[in-house]
Order: sequence, then structure tokens, then C-alpha cells
Amino acid sequence: MSLSLSVLGGGEFGRALATATARAGHAVTLVTRTGVPLEGVRTTPDLGCLSEAELVFVCVPSRVIVDVADDLGRTLDGRARLVHVSRGLYGDGLEPLTRVLGERTACRRLGVLAGPLVAGALSEGRPGGAIVGTRFPEVTELVREALGPRAMRVYETDDVVGVEVASACVGVLALALGCVQAIGLGPATLATLATRGIHEASRIGESLGGSRVTFGGLAGMGDLVAVVAGDDRPEVRVGRELVRGVRAADAAARLGTYVESLGLVARLVDHARRADVSAPIHGAVARLVDGSLTPADAVPFLMGQKLGRE
Repeated sequence: MSLSLSVLGGGEFGRALATATARAGHAVTLVTRTGVPLEGVRTTPDLGCLSEAELVFVCVPSRVIVDVADDLGRTLDGRARLVHVSRGLYGDGLEPLTRVLGERTACRRLGVLAGPLVAGALSEGRPGGAIVGTRFPEVTELVREALGPRAMRVYETDDVVGVEVASACVGVLALALGCVQAIGLGPATLATLATRGIHEASRIGESLGGSRVTFGGLAGMGDLVAVVAGDDRPEVRVGRELVRGVRAADAAARLGTYVESLGLVARLVDHARRADVSAPIHGAVARLVDGSLTPADAVPFLMGQKLGRE
């Protein structure tokens, strides 16, 4: 079945998603101001074309989600299905982006696409898996069809908040893992950091209304396993640059992409402090990003944390 799809946002991931869905045989429109030509994809800056789509992937940074949602609210009626792919959360309250889209548009059939997805793998059509957080099974079915069931295993959960927070926290932990890889520490360090990091993330997620179970699945641990296995996503590359002494903002600029976790981690740590949630790994990443902790000191800092039961 051929679908009519739109991808809003011409960044690296938006272009990859447009390429992947076009390869699956669908009519795809990429809505972007950059005018990047892609084979089999119609490109336009006109938001009006979104009203024709059966499914709209929203691939924009969380920092602009309110403005984008307001634009969509003036463009779309309630028939549209929206699925966002950001690893961000909005504002100091860490609001899920599905909630922002639901509050500012007439759209109610919403979802979030997460899991071990990176732009390169999507563009090249490598097999993989993902998860959709939604309360509407038809949204998941459309995403499955859009990505091609033979190329991508797409699972489903109604824990939308859990998926959004898990995806955001994995972005933060990927920065830490990139640092550890660049320092040259071994598999045991990576495994310990990943496992304890996802436990921290699950506590943060639960405090925001998500389910801990979600963090053990594709949105959380599954996504983090891909980082450890070497998917070389932007957050990992920024972590490596931090070890080389490059400032976080400069490292992201060199990559030419927006890295959500750089602006998010301090807000996650502030929330954890207010909610009395222990999150030393996230705290260390926040200090790495703001420059108050060096990568060389980060591992001794974490090893010195008080031990407890698993």
C-alpha cells in the first residue's frame, strides 16, 4: 500500500526519514527551507502540503516546537496523524512534545518514534527496530507501513511519556559513553555506565509519569545497546570531542547538527534534584557540558559515588 507522507524538517534525520519512506514506495514530501534535493522525494517550503498527508513526521528540535506547533495549528485539521522524532523535552517542566503538539493543534492522533534509529542506517536501508509511543494503534500501523515492514521492526507502547523521556535520557548517556570510548576504557566500564545510566533514566522517567518497564525496552536499553555497539550517533561524536578539549557547543557546530542533549541535560538534573531522584551520571554529564568537570576527572568522580543495592 502506498501512503501519502510528509516529513517536516530538513535536518539530517528528517532527510534520512524522507529517503527511507520513499524507498519503501511511498509518495513523500519533505517540508524544509533548505531545498536539499533527494531522489524520489518532493521538496517544498510550503506547510500547506501537510494537510494532504496521511502521516506527518515532525523532525524539528524541541527548542522550536511551540512555534512549529502553532504553525501546524493554523494549517491542519484534526484528521492528521503526527509523529515526532525529537530526543528533546520542552521547557523547564520537561514537557513531552506530543503534549505540546496536542495542546496547540487540532490533532489528537499523535505519537513519538524512538529506539535505536540513526540517520545513516535509515538512509542506507539497513534493517533495524524502533518503537512508537502512542495511544492510537492506527498511528503505529501507519509508521510500520511508512518505514517498510521488511526493513524495520516497529513495536508499540501506550506509555508515551516513558518513550519520550527514555529517548531524551539516552541522548544524554550517549554523550557519556562517547567520552568513555575516547578515553579508551574497556567493555566493563561501558557496560557499567550504560546499565547504571538507564536505571537513573528510569527513575527520572517514573518521576515524570512514565513506566520503568519502558526503559528496559527499545526506547531505553535497546537504544543504549546500539550506542555501545558503535552506531556513532552525533551525541557519541560530541562526547569524543569533549575528551579532545573541544567545548560542547563548538563540537556540535562542527558536526553541523543540533544535539538535543546539550541543552537538555541541565534541566533533567534540576528536575532530578527537585524530585529527590539520584542521578549522578546525568549530573556528571551536565558538568562535562558546562565545563566544570573534565573528562579525565569524570570517571573518578563517578567511581567515588556511594554504592547501594541494584
